[in-house]
Amino acid sequence: MRPRRRALLLVLLGIAGAAAAEAPAPVLDELLKLLAARQHGHVAFTEVQQLAVLERPLESSGELVYEAPDRLVKRTLKPKAETLTLDHGVLSAQRGHRTYVLELRAYPQVVPFVESIRATLAGDRATLERLFNVGFDGTLAGWTLQLVPRDAALAAAVRDIRISGERAAIHTVEIRQSDGDRSLLTLGPELTP
Repeated sequence: MRPRRRALLLVLLGIAGAAAAEAPAPVLDELLKLLAARQHGHVAFTEVQQLAVLERPLESSGELVYEAPDRLVKRTLKPKAETLTLDHGVLSAQRGHRTYVLELRAYPQVVPFVESIRATLAGDRATLERLFNVGFDGTLAGWTLQLVPRDAALAAAVRDIRISGERAAIHTVEIRQSDGDRSLLTLGPELTP
């Protein structure tokens, strides 16, 4: 093959390869638009936390309520009642008669955990890309976001956060820690208010 033709072929293959690598971007854009359009969500959840220091996984269940763009309420009903509320950057936890309040800006190590869910639900690509290296795989019918923390200190503790779903519905949120501990939050079915 002549050098000029071979160079042209390599350039074309390189362009085709780059186009294939970038193919998910339009799907990710469409997904984030679908998520951003959803103003309310109310689903049941189950959560399983596998921690090396425990013999058995910790299991909990309850309901999750989302009001766009930044109100998220996680009501744990079992095994013990607890309510976590994120509202405009303030996280409050209520257990029994006690309430604890945290302004997230004072706890930057907590922000990526909270924002991984809130920013995904809001279709907030700018926040996701500010806090994470964002990987996307799939189609609207079945997708996975892989969020790898950009902050070195957090990346030393958290390997990644994987969020999967279909269309504007999130089905799972998995947090995998560098030490092997992990938690899996499974969402659904939808609940009526």
